[in-house]
Amino acid sequence: MRILVADDERLYADLLAAGLRRHAMAVDVCYDGEAAIERLGVHRYDVAVLDRDMPGRTGDDVCRWVHEQRLETRVLLLTAAGSVYDRVEGLRLGADDYLTKPFAFAELVARMEALARRTAPALPPALERDGVTVDLATRTATRDGRPLGLTAKEFGLLHALLRAQGHAVTVEDLLEQVWDEHTDPFTNVVRVTVGNLRRKLGEPAVLHTVPRSGYRLGA
Repeated sequence: MRILVADDERLYADLLAAGLRRHAMAVDVCYDGEAAIERLGVHRYDVAVLDRDMPGRTGDDVCRWVHEQRLETRVLLLTAAGSVYDRVEGLRLGADDYLTKPFAFAELVARMEALARRTAPALPPALERDGVTVDLATRTATRDGRPLGLTAKEFGLLHALLRAQGHAVTVEDLLEQVWDEHTDPFTNVVRVTVGNLRRKLGEPAVLHTVPRSGYRLGA
């Protein structure tokens, strides 16, 4: 899942991003609305988490821009204002959801996962193929009932491959979905992570290299 966090409170934004990365999300961070619009114009995000009260281009402005551009990105607005009027106003701008600060981090994650499921054909929280299962609700991955003990990136990679439902996923798409904008596009990080994931999945092999196409999961 690829996420954009935009909040002018730098420490707050960085802490949010760090927490989301621990949930196997690829997170880009910026600290003003102009930078948020630039990133949204370049990358495809599942969810954009926007502070409404950023100086200059506000979260409202960014939300309005996303709506005008007809992007598939879902928008979650954050604000310190908690009145019903504020919530209604934010939703009328085109936001998909709204959270009032302070909030429980677990609720933020749950809302973002629900929004991300709306950017693509509906998939269940738990995905399974050929005995390999990933459960987003419990953050667990198993093969034939055996816990795999994956790192955050291995978990994200496996989830991306399961979402493809047996089709090949390119290295570029895996970088886009699992890593963030600071990752070198010429890095071998995908190949290394695939190798580690293969080892943990064990035999018989279910994670295959597809020449000139990427990787796929399936017997």
